[in-house]
Amino acid sequence: MNIGLDMMGGDFAPLEAVKGLQSYLSTSDEPVNLFCIGDQAQVKVLLAEHGLTRPNLITVHAPEVIGMNEHPTKALKEKQQSSIAVGFYMLAKGNIDAFISAGNTGAMLVGALYSIKAIEGVQRPTISTVVPKLKGGTGLLLDVGLNADCKPEHLNQFATLGSLYAQYILGIEDPKVGLLNVGEEEGKGNLLAQSTYPLLKENSRINFIGNIEGRDLFFDKADVVICEGFTGNIILKLAESFYDIAHQRNLHEDIYLSRFHYENYGGTPVLGVAKPVIIGHGISNGKAFSNMISLAQKMISSNLCEKIQESFKG
Repeated sequence: MNIGLDMMGGDFAPLEAVKGLQSYLSTSDEPVNLFCIGDQAQVKVLLAEHGLTRPNLITVHAPEVIGMNEHPTKALKEKQQSSIAVGFYMLAKGNIDAFISAGNTGAMLVGALYSIKAIEGVQRPTISTVVPKLKGGTGLLLDVGLNADCKPEHLNQFATLGSLYAQYILGIEDPKVGLLNVGEEEGKGNLLAQSTYPLLKENSRINFIGNIEGRDLFFDKADVVICEGFTGNIILKLAESFYDIAHQRNLHEDIYLSRFHYENYGGTPVLGVAKPVIIGHGISNGKAFSNMISLAQKMISSNLCEKIQESFKG
């Protein structure tokens, strides 16, 4: 198993990426080769300082960095030796099985869509977020920003992608799928919701339970919640503020609110592309990087991309 890690992506790179490697290696005994992609002059010094000189840590020199505010397509084209461009080259060539970065989100999405390509039959790849449930479980919300405008067919495919992720990565058997709406009754909502409902109802690959409202999101009514990326991103940013508010009000002991902190999940995979690509938050710390590596490992071990490909055949 070979995992590529962009060491230069993120506001606190490469130090936090190194800390993430240290944390992951201290708790995992999986046979994983970790390819550290970035400026070798910086990366090798930090790896040595943290006692990380193992044979399964391989540095790959990438002297250029794509900045957070650079135009994604232009930067990937002009900076062929950037850590993101080199990572996608290695992924496309089969040198690594998964690629992780907390760098320029746009560049990661462009790289995923044009270097790796969507799985045949998937009209639009999607990104999701994990939803902490009040009773301790975990759900999934998608799309959360990649597709601001969607057609009913896209939401129907998101339901299948989300169900497979919930089953094989979150460990939820026969996940319940709900369509986010302004009411529970069939026929409610805007034109997109009204047109999507019958498609989900007829989708034999999912366990569709009908519409759910915003108040149901953090309870156990549905395991996978579907919406277009405009609504999903607003919900994601609102949910992220829960942790910030709790922190500002010194509610540090509230275990439930602490589960909204991004570092607990690390990053989000691009679902629907042919190989595992995981995008981290720009402010990712060591714990977040460690969790992203664990997620990549789980995606590879479960053959999630292959299962998605099989599901969309025909």
